[in-house]
Amino acid sequence: MFGWIKGPELIVILIVVLLIFGPTKLPQLAKSIGKSITEFKKGIKSVKDEVKETISDVDVSDSTVESKDTTAEKVEPSGENTT
Repeated sequence: MFGWIKGPELIVILIVVLLIFGPTKLPQLAKSIGKSITEFKKGIKSVKDEVKETISDVDVSDSTVESKDTTAEKVEPSGENTT
């Protein structure tokens, strides 16, 4: 996830965050960030599930339409090119 942040950069960022928010607010900040990430992942999962459900519904309705169309006459191509 943090491929471009190496050890020294991460230490500097953590020190700056500690100076800005202080040691008392840091656990609350980490907890709220963790909850936000969890809610974001839940939202992404629900969207993925909804898309998969919609795709499966479309596939089922397409197969129903195709099975009804098999009783129609089959038209052979005449071999003429109209372009």
